[in-house]
Amino acid sequence: MDNQYFYFDEDDCSFKPLEYSTLEKVVYNASIWLLCGLVLAGIGIISLSYLAGTPAEIALKAENRELLKNLDVTRDKIEELDNEISDLAQNDNEIYRTVLGIEPISYDERRAGAGGADVYAEFDNYSPKTAEILKWTATNLENLERRVSIQQLSFDEIKNYYNKNREKLKHVPATRPVHGVVLSGFGMRYHPVLNYNRMHEGLDFRARVGTPIYATGDGTIKKASWSGNYGRLIAIDHGFGFETRFAHLSSYAKGIRAGKKVNRGDLIGYTGNSGLTEGPHLHYEVLISGKNADPLNYVFLDITPEEYNMFKRIVSENNQSMD
Repeated sequence: MDNQYFYFDEDDCSFKPLEYSTLEKVVYNASIWLLCGLVLAGIGIISLSYLAGTPAEIALKAENRELLKNLDVTRDKIEELDNEISDLAQNDNEIYRTVLGIEPISYDERRAGAGGADVYAEFDNYSPKTAEILKWTATNLENLERRVSIQQLSFDEIKNYYNKNREKLKHVPATRPVHGVVLSGFGMRYHPVLNYNRMHEGLDFRARVGTPIYATGDGTIKKASWSGNYGRLIAIDHGFGFETRFAHLSSYAKGIRAGKKVNRGDLIGYTGNSGLTEGPHLHYEVLISGKNADPLNYVFLDITPEEYNMFKRIVSENNQSMD
């Protein structure tokens, strides 16, 4: 049975039962349910705020996640830039500075760091992951700035050297002798005719018979005649200790003979298949003070960095020569 409530009637001096109308009962029950609902909703909101945070905190957390994602992307870009600067520094040392006779810049000097106290200690106020990314990014950006500055100083030094030694540089063999792709490089290679490994002292360029060959620097024709396994050969004395050789020619350009002076870009002959060779191509050598050097380091004036890297990859992967 439902609980019955009474009130004391002073006039009758007796307890009388309370009587509620239907509307009063509905309003009363609705008020109770509404109050319970408000209490439960308040408890839910408080619990949700405690576990997930306020709307502002939730939005801040989402923003932080996006910032961390962007920082990770930035770190990947910095690593790409670091690799590109390393390649540039390697080419600077191995090609430009070496060819010009300028002392290479050491790896330690190029990577010179700041060292000392932790200059980014303020990042420790953030979460460990955020602090780690911020410190890494700031440190590597600072290192990149220093390395770019060192590289810029190196290029300025090369430019000044070039301006002071422009006459000498006209004689440096610094272009490709033919418009073709490298087939085989400098170093130990398997000889396709003799069938054993031996020192390959030049570059083999792919070229059909009759492809024009051009002088790679100013100089004087030293030899233009048959030379054993080289077949028809042209040798150019560039002065300053430089000499170039072009082997397996089919013929010589008009007027090419010993003693004739030539300039870089002059036509000197045509490719062929003469001498001891597997097929038509141009064998090209660079000598410095009588010793063979890697010609790939002396073709920097008319090839792009992408072409140079492609040539490097080809010669590293191919262990067989054409002659």
